[in-house]
Amino acid sequence: MLIVTIDSGTTNTRVRVWRGKTAIADASEPVGVRDTAITGSRAVLIGGVKKALDRALAQIQDGDAGHYVLVASGMITANVGLHPVPHLCAPVSLDDLVRGAVAHTIPEIDARPIWFIPGVKNAIEEPDADHIDAIDVMRGEEVETFGLLMQHNLRGPALVVLPGSHSKFVLVDDRQRIVSSATTMAGELLDVLTHHTILTTSLDGRFAAALDTDYLLKGAESCRRVGLARSCFGVRLLDLFTTASHDQKASYLLGATFSSDLQAMRHSLALNLAPETPIVISGKPVLRQALTTLIGADPFFRGSIMQANEDSTSPLSGIGAIAVMEKILQQRQDFRVSHDCSTHQGIPT
Repeated sequence: MLIVTIDSGTTNTRVRVWRGKTAIADASEPVGVRDTAITGSRAVLIGGVKKALDRALAQIQDGDAGHYVLVASGMITANVGLHPVPHLCAPVSLDDLVRGAVAHTIPEIDARPIWFIPGVKNAIEEPDADHIDAIDVMRGEEVETFGLLMQHNLRGPALVVLPGSHSKFVLVDDRQRIVSSATTMAGELLDVLTHHTILTTSLDGRFAAALDTDYLLKGAESCRRVGLARSCFGVRLLDLFTTASHDQKASYLLGATFSSDLQAMRHSLALNLAPETPIVISGKPVLRQALTTLIGADPFFRGSIMQANEDSTSPLSGIGAIAVMEKILQQRQDFRVSHDCSTHQGIPT
């Protein structure tokens, strides 16, 4: 039986069809929960998921195309998604995600039920402004975290770093549970600064294609000394008064932006990170390399640092989601076997 994963975020939805641990078909649509939040209607998101699902299934040429189950993760389970599922309170294991998953049928998408995987939130006693740094939530990164642990056969304790539009720092304990997380907007800031500010002309509206380590460290040092806002303007000054190349200027900005992420790692009340904690970094190669360099140069961090390459045919979010779905299927099978045996033996069920 095939497993179909639906990964829906703020602006994009991707559907993948899996045979075993390999994605054999995929399709995406530029729709997400932002459309629901803006319009107040789920129609656009439903239509986008349906379109992506149909396109992905159309790529399956054998008889398995009609035999599949559906599992969804990400912002699709938020209150502006297709079926709200409350966050689970950390610590959360893979089995906790299985127990927290909710089946719901949306006929406009498919007659089969979709299993919605819950997100995770930090355990906090006082959710107020004075304790805001201890609060954090995730939807989608929980399956990505478990997918990374499984794909690379990793054991905690460890800090899993997932750079993207939001940088997500996920602390995992020695029982393979998510115990807390912290989130920054580094990726969004980098995108806005690169594409929608005075720096756009200095950077030609492009990110670094290749990392320049020297300029990366210069940008980080500038941010530590004079703050992010002044360091960002330094990119403009590099363009006006030096011969710095595009990748050097873009690396400088990346260093300044990620410097604030390192500050969050060191001081976040959500993480309470021990300096010797091993760190595992996923994400795009340039971002992985940048964070590895910056963390390695920071004397606070004394644990091992590992870069986790992601197999394009087996993305981490999908690996985690199908692990949840496989456990659900196994539990349902075990229940049917137990029910059949109990009935045969005359035991009430």
